[in-house]
Amino acid sequence: MGYRKRDTASSDRRLAAAVTVLMRRMIQILLTPAICTALFACSRAYSSSNVDAAQIRAKLDAIPLDQKVHLTNMEWHAIMSPLQFYVMRLAGTETPSLNGNALDHRTGVYVCSACGNALYRADAKFDSGTGWPSFWQPIGKEALHENNTISVIFGREISCARCGSHLGHVFKDGPPPTGLRYCMNAVALTFHEDDVTTKNGQAHQ
Repeated sequence: MGYRKRDTASSDRRLAAAVTVLMRRMIQILLTPAICTALFACSRAYSSSNVDAAQIRAKLDAIPLDQKVHLTNMEWHAIMSPLQFYVMRLAGTETPSLNGNALDHRTGVYVCSACGNALYRADAKFDSGTGWPSFWQPIGKEALHENNTISVIFGREISCARCGSHLGHVFKDGPPPTGLRYCMNAVALTFHEDDVTTKNGQAHQ
């Protein structure tokens, strides 16, 4: 009887902890617009007087794609939108939307919207029904960094291996063949369609 009581108490504690984490994340999502508004106001006041965004973008563009990007948060702050900075540099979560479930039937690659690092092929995207873009596999394991910490509710944190920007989380409830769901923030991704000329050339080879 004592064992059952201890097991029940342990289960209750785990459930309470999970609910607490979920409530915190929901509050975080609901507060996103207000946080972004504040960041926008601060960013305009700060970057216009202290940081040359054009120079920072030139610095970023000059770094070869096969090399790591090491910008300060101050520099990212100057060249990112408020929502981008909140999600990608402060590990926030954007509000889900129907657009996040939309499948793009064009062929191409989703890249990190901060540094251009290739992350996912378009044909790896699927409709998870969550409101966030979801993929069953990355373009390569080396494209991503997986945090060692795993949350029962929020999975394992995923960031860009090139610039370290927060992208989303990965869960073990995806479709075959991997069984994984890489749940990404849409603001962290930019779609690059394959060049039509290149595709036609490859088709006739």
